[in-house]
Amino acid sequence: MKKYFLTIAKISLVLVYAVIIAGALVRMTGSGMGCPDWPKCFGYYIPPTDVEQLTWRPHKAFESGQVIIKDEALWVAKQDFTTAETYDASQWRPYTKHDYAIFNPTHTWIEYLNRLCGALAGIFVFVMAVTSFAWRKEKKSIVWLSWLSVFLMGFQGWLGATVVYSVLNPIKITLHMVVALVIVAVILQIIWKSKTEFVGRKRDAFFGNFLAFALVLTLIQIVLGTQVRQYVDEQVKVVGYDQMDMILQNPHMTFYFHRSFSIVVFLVNLFLLLRNTNKNLGFEKIKWVMWLLVPEIVSGIAMAYFDFPFGSQTVHLVIASILFGTQFYMLLEYRNLRKWVEKSS
Repeated sequence: MKKYFLTIAKISLVLVYAVIIAGALVRMTGSGMGCPDWPKCFGYYIPPTDVEQLTWRPHKAFESGQVIIKDEALWVAKQDFTTAETYDASQWRPYTKHDYAIFNPTHTWIEYLNRLCGALAGIFVFVMAVTSFAWRKEKKSIVWLSWLSVFLMGFQGWLGATVVYSVLNPIKITLHMVVALVIVAVILQIIWKSKTEFVGRKRDAFFGNFLAFALVLTLIQIVLGTQVRQYVDEQVKVVGYDQMDMILQNPHMTFYFHRSFSIVVFLVNLFLLLRNTNKNLGFEKIKWVMWLLVPEIVSGIAMAYFDFPFGSQTVHLVIASILFGTQFYMLLEYRNLRKWVEKSS
């Protein structure tokens, strides 16, 4: 099993990023309530494509748990039955998690895709945890980290349900994003530990400390970005998608802080690039970081000054999560180098 473990771990990481991409698409399209229940979608394993499926009518068969929209509310079938000529309220119970009762087929299927990605990622993370037992004699930490990732995926699924039940509470959305990044960090550490150690870099304490500082800055910037995104969502509800030019006419202070903070993030990473180059430290992924920061900043400028071009929000969020992962992996490289130097001295 050991020879397949690294491949499974890498696939798990890719799928977690696929969930982040799908989640970003959900946010961009406002599809967060496309499925008002969880884990099913309007009581179906495969969601409806037409409002007719959610409409009561005579002589129609319903299964237990399936949902209809009636009188601007959600109603859940108590058991399997076929409707009579008239509506019988005793066959239904009200959906009490929230009062959101709108069906938009596009939003429904986008949210459903997000959940499918999450389920597939969960399966691979579980398989990774099972196969991690092959490392139990050599590196027990791989086993513990693998099962920690399973727990985090379960927690993330539960958190996703609470986001729906809260009708997209901003604090829970931010926590949802942060947990996704924690999962990325854990899987990256698993991948690093399961690889053969390679030392081709030079130790520089100042570079290492600044690298950790840069990672913290990125995490802070991502959290700030989720807050700005929530403000944008609230404004969209007021002015609509056809007036995106009005979204940032009177922005919240968080927007200005987020915008200015990006300069700090860029300069800190530019310093790391220059120090790595001048001292020939060998941390090549700092170049990846700078290449990621360019489209990250450009997409931010596009949203702020060109009225949120289609896809810019998704690109902005996904690149930020990849940036975090790249910086975290660099930090693992540095920490491993430090341990190797200490053992050799």
